[in-house]
Amino acid sequence: MTKRWELANRFQGETLVRKSLKYGSEYEIQVKIAPDLNVVKIGGHGTIDFGSEVVLPLLEEVAELAKTHQILVVVGGGVRVRHVMDVGVDLGMPTGILADLSAEISKQNSIMVATLLSEYGGVRIEADDLMNIPMLIKMGMIPVMAGTPPYGLYEEPSKGSMIPQHRTDTGAYLAAEVLGARSCIMVKNVDGLYTENPFINPDANLITDITATELLDLNMDDMVLERKVVELLPHSKSLQKINIINGHVPGTLTKALAGERVGTVIRAK
Repeated sequence: MTKRWELANRFQGETLVRKSLKYGSEYEIQVKIAPDLNVVKIGGHGTIDFGSEVVLPLLEEVAELAKTHQILVVVGGGVRVRHVMDVGVDLGMPTGILADLSAEISKQNSIMVATLLSEYGGVRIEADDLMNIPMLIKMGMIPVMAGTPPYGLYEEPSKGSMIPQHRTDTGAYLAAEVLGARSCIMVKNVDGLYTENPFINPDANLITDITATELLDLNMDDMVLERKVVELLPHSKSLQKINIINGHVPGTLTKALAGERVGTVIRAK
């Protein structure tokens, strides 16, 4: 049998799929690329689709906050994502195609948001530009990107559904995690996470603080954010919590960035 040529290292001879492989797990501290960055995810369905009455005051608040805070704006898709998914599923499109189609919608929304923020230094970036964010921040820019993470055609199939699991909430979380961001704030059209959909059940209770594991154990049928984010959060190395706030209430984002208790906090542990 021909012998494999090896390079000496601590993974030498490893398959990298062995369950008991622990090397690297002790390295809890990772490089934080942008430790003072605040990732602000503006939902398409919860914010952009409401038009100028909601979007313009929120972006003015973002622009004012960007004078004293480092901000990356991540933008969701919204109603047009629902439409293209409906048509795509009806035509029998695979999950990866649906992921590609929906990604184009959040890109369109990010162009609009970057345009509206242009007078304040807003600049649209692609996912591949993530490493340029520290430079853009030092130049006084407000980077704006589409939220859909770049899985595209390689999106994993979802259990019991054709809908892609990694959508714009997940993209915002993943960006915050890899950058070692200070915070990740999900801007929605409700005050936070409720025990049930508050638009269906007005008597639903607001959950102000909960761990990701506790939330998963509740096995909710519906949530205000993507389930995949909650599944990933306990494995975070940098980001230890996510904040969900109501972007329809002026000043809420300001309070969140100031460290005030608003909305819902979902903790990694």
